[in-house]
Order: sequence, then structure tokens, then C-alpha cells
Amino acid sequence: MPEDNPTENRPPTPYDPAAGNSAATNIAAPQHLPTPADATDLVADYRTHGFAARLGAGERLAVLVIDVCAAYLTDGSPLRAPVEDAVAATARLVARARETGVPVVFTRVSYRPGTADGGLFRRKVPALNAFEEGNPLAEFPADPAPRAGETVVSKHYASGFHGTALAATLTAQRVDTTLITGLTTSGCVRATATDALQHGFRPLVVADACGDRDPRLHEANLLDLDAKYADVIDLDTALTLLR
Repeated sequence: MPEDNPTENRPPTPYDPAAGNSAATNIAAPQHLPTPADATDLVADYRTHGFAARLGAGERLAVLVIDVCAAYLTDGSPLRAPVEDAVAATARLVARARETGVPVVFTRVSYRPGTADGGLFRRKVPALNAFEEGNPLAEFPADPAPRAGETVVSKHYASGFHGTALAATLTAQRVDTTLITGLTTSGCVRATATDALQHGFRPLVVADACGDRDPRLHEANLLDLDAKYADVIDLDTALTLLR
């Protein structure tokens, strides 16, 4: 019989930004994140009412790089955000994944000009026009960027799974755990993590490797993701899983 996964046998330790306790597999949470004044009460409330159990890592991982592109890094872009540190952390994780043979999958938003691609999402957020084909804001940065042979999933909506073959691609590679990185925490990262869970993949959201327009959005969504849909881990933890 196969051995039990040791990460599944450890007692649950929910993500608590106030206490510095984490995410997946009892590893310390990213301690550099500021803590909202009421975070301790909220975490305690989640724990009391049966939230924030641990999923842990499975047997085969993949790194998902969600929508890292020039639109978030270019001054004057309507989507500009202070995410340079998150992009650098993502690049480190991608490099480690390549060294260890772990699959890396990139997602990007892409719309054909003059079409109804994106539907109501694009109507709700006109800034998404930055992702029309041919717009340099839609391009990947120098690092991280996909290499030959790596999967790039083009999407119209927030989740990397919605209307795409991402689930089939991961299943074909026998992936059961996704290390989720990218932009933005409250948008496409959150949607992808939620859908990963709903498709049967263990979502591990790498806090340091995700970013948003405002740290308050980032922190609030990490806390809520960890309570309901994913394990939130820090970069050092993610790097140790890739070996």
C-alpha cells in the first residue's frame, strides 16, 4: 500500500497574519504582511466556526503564473500596480520549478479587437481593453516569461479554468497540487484558486508571489482564501516544496 502523505496527517494550522501561523503544512505564514486591526478576531471566528482546515500538498505539483504582464508594471497603464516584488518572487519560483522538472503553466488575458470577447467582464472593467491583441501592455515581462514547450493558457475571464483547457492540461500531467502565483490577488488569482479547488486540485497560494493594487486588498483576500478555498503559504515554503 502507498505510504500516507505526511502533510495530511499534521494538525491543522490556519493562516493567522497576527500570530504568524500559516497556511499549508504547518509552515510559518509570510510575516512581512501588515495585519489588519481586526485580523485576530476574524481568524479566531473562522477557527471557532469550522473554517481554515489544511489541504496540504499532494504528490505532483505545477506552478501557475497568473497574468503577469506589462500592464501591471508599466507607468501610465490603467492597470499599473505596485507588484514588482511579487513578480520577482514569481520569477524565483518559476526558476526553481524549471530546475526541478515541475511543470510551469502561464495564463494571459487576450481579446480580439472589435469583438465581444470578454462579454460583461470587459464591459464592467473597460481597463481590460489593455489586453487586446497587439497591445504591448498584454505582453509578458522579460522574467518570468514562458519558454518553448511551456503551456500558455489564453483566457477571457478572471479564472484560468473558465472556458479553457487548463484542467485537462493539468490532469494529463497527473498534477494534483497547484502553486498559484501572479496578479492580482483579489482578481484572477482568487478566481483561479477557487476554481482549482472546484476542479479537484489542491490550491496553494504563494502570498509573496502575488500582488494587487493596494495591500489591503491583498491581505484581505489572502486571509479569506486561506479560510475557505486554499492554503496560503510564503515563498520559502513554496521553494522547499519544489525539490
